[in-house]
Amino acid sequence: MQYSEGRMGRIFTLRLEDGDRLPECVEDFASQQNIESAFCLLLGGIGSGSIVVGPEDPHGKTITPVLQKITGAHEAAAVGTLFRDEKGAPVLHMHATMGRGQKCRTGCIRPGVDTWLVGEFVIVEILDSGMMRATDPTSGFKLLTRRRS
Repeated sequence: MQYSEGRMGRIFTLRLEDGDRLPECVEDFASQQNIESAFCLLLGGIGSGSIVVGPEDPHGKTITPVLQKITGAHEAAAVGTLFRDEKGAPVLHMHATMGRGQKCRTGCIRPGVDTWLVGEFVIVEILDSGMMRATDPTSGFKLLTRRRS
C-alpha cells in the first residue's frame, strides 16, 4: 500500500452543460485552475459515449478493456479522483453508475461521455497530497503513486 496525507483546499462547483465531454472538460478546467489533486463528484445526465466495463481477460498478459456504448439520456452518479501525471497533465479517474429505464450500467468514463442537459460536478482540491499518476510498466495504466522526493 502507498499512502499520503493532505489537506482540503479550494472547492469548485461546476455546471456542465449539454454536450460537455468528460473527462476532457474537467481536465481542462483543472489545468486552468492549477489543481494538482482532487476528489470529484458528478450528479446529472449522460447522453452518449463509452465506458469501460471490465477487462476481456483479467489474468491475461495484456489488459484489453471491454467498452460499452452509452446512447440515450441516462441518470448518472459518479465519484472519482484527479491527479497529475508524469508530464504534469491532470488525469481524471472516475467511475459512474448510469440508469435508463430498467437498465443500469457502471464503469469507468475514461473513454469519454457527453453530458446530457446538465451535470453538477464538485471538485474538492487536495493540497500537498504527495501523490501522482505514473504509468505502470506491467499494465500500462496510469496508477496512483507516491511522488519521489
